[in-house]
Parts: sequence; structure tokens; C-alpha cells
Amino acid sequence: MNLVTPDSGLLFWMVLIFGIVFFLLWKFGFPVITDMVEKRTRHIDESLRLAKEAEERVRSIADEQNALIEKARAEQNRIIKEASVMKEQILRQAREQAQEESAQILQKARTEIEAEKESALRDIRKEVALLSIGVAEKVVRKELSSDKAQTAYVDTLVGELMDNIPTKKDN
Repeated sequence: MNLVTPDSGLLFWMVLIFGIVFFLLWKFGFPVITDMVEKRTRHIDESLRLAKEAEERVRSIADEQNALIEKARAEQNRIIKEASVMKEQILRQAREQAQEESAQILQKARTEIEAEKESALRDIRKEVALLSIGVAEKVVRKELSSDKAQTAYVDTLVGELMDNIPTKKDN
């Protein structure tokens, strides 16, 4: 027996067994294998189709997300502008109110100062009048030390009073 060249009987049996195995595989094995390959192919195709649909959905969701982000940014800008305008209005109103209050305070202070000034002037006039009366009293006492001088002075005062009293002719 030669290892490199087989005998014809062995070759016959090998061909016969190969044919039987091939027939059995062709009849029972290949259809099952072919069905499995076709099922696997359909499954892969279906998975690819689903993956494409998922990719499309992801793209549409990403587009929606971008649109929402842009909308949110626009809303944010609008709110910031409104807040800025509102801030300016509040500041302007606060300035106006502060100016009004300061004007009122200044007017009140001026009124109080004027009242204090008038009060001080009245007090000064009163003091001057009292001092004048005191000085006049001392001067008159000295000048009117005699009865004759007193009588002359009283006549002068009565005359001055009579000149200052309105008469019916003046009316």
C-alpha cells in the first residue's frame, strides 16, 4: 500500500461515500444551511434598514434639538432685552423720584430757613426795641429830671400823636 497513490477499491469506496454524503447534504443539509443563510441575510438587511431609520430619527431629533436651542436662544435674547429696558425704566423712575424728593426736601428746608430767619429777625427786632426802649428810658430820665422838661416833653409827644391820628377829613 502506497501512501501517495490509493488503490482502486479504496478510491471507489471513497467516491461512493463522498457521493452519499454529498447527496445527503444536498437533500437535507444544504437547504437548511441555505435557509439559515437567507434568514441571516434578511435579518442583516432588516437590521440595516432599522439602523437607517434610527439614524434618520436621530438626525430629525438633532434637527429638532437645534431648532429648540435656537428658539431658546432667541427667547433668552428677548428676555435679556426686556430686562434691560425694564432696568432702564426703573433707574429713570428712581432718578425722577429722587429728584422730586430732593426738590421737596430743598423746598421744605428753604421754608424752614425762611421761618427761622423771620423768627430770628423778630427776636432781633424785639431785642433792639427793648434795648432802644432801655436806652431811651435812660436818656429821657436824664433829660426829664425836672418837672418843666417833663411837661414840655409830654406836650411834644401828644402833639406828635395828634398829627398821626387820622381825622375824618383824611378819610
